[in-house]
Amino acid sequence: MGLDLVYGKGQTPLSEEEKEGLLLKHISTQGQLNEAEQLNIEEAVQWTLQKKFNSTAILSETFIRGLHKRMYRDVWRWAGEFRLTDKNIGGDWKQVAILLRGLADDCQYWIDHNHFSADEIAVRFKHRIVSIHCFPNGNGRHSRLMADVIVSHLFGKPVFSWGAKSYKDPKQAREDYIAALKKADKDEMAALLQFARS
Repeated sequence: MGLDLVYGKGQTPLSEEEKEGLLLKHISTQGQLNEAEQLNIEEAVQWTLQKKFNSTAILSETFIRGLHKRMYRDVWRWAGEFRLTDKNIGGDWKQVAILLRGLADDCQYWIDHNHFSADEIAVRFKHRIVSIHCFPNGNGRHSRLMADVIVSHLFGKPVFSWGAKSYKDPKQAREDYIAALKKADKDEMAALLQFARS
């Protein structure tokens, strides 16, 4: 029984080798996969709420990879491991660690020099890390949780709602989110900042 995945707009397909990393062999549909991943993600969210982290910890490769591992460890063998293939986003897989280090250094600079508002620092980090596309899958959800950790742990602000307050239609929320990401690609952050708090 193979894993039959349906990819929505803006989602990155898994390679056949990456699909083989599925730990739960009874899963065969997108719905079953989503449910299993969501249970794991909720555990990771609870973990972030029970701990206190500073910027040195949060912006480390160890934390970034560890958070992804917590989010997907019960579902994917490669949870927390950088991707080993090129995708439709993110550039050369061999550059992931270097690009991530650059992002972490930039983010620390933004924090140290109050370069942007708290929300903008977190959302800019989210946008850049999803653009790097560190992992085979789960990058969007991981990047949103990273932004939540940054804004709550480093700035004492509430986590983002990511459209949950304003949208009743998940399809419309997804379309607006993708549109906001495309604007952010041009360094126009207003739509993504608004969506993050909507």
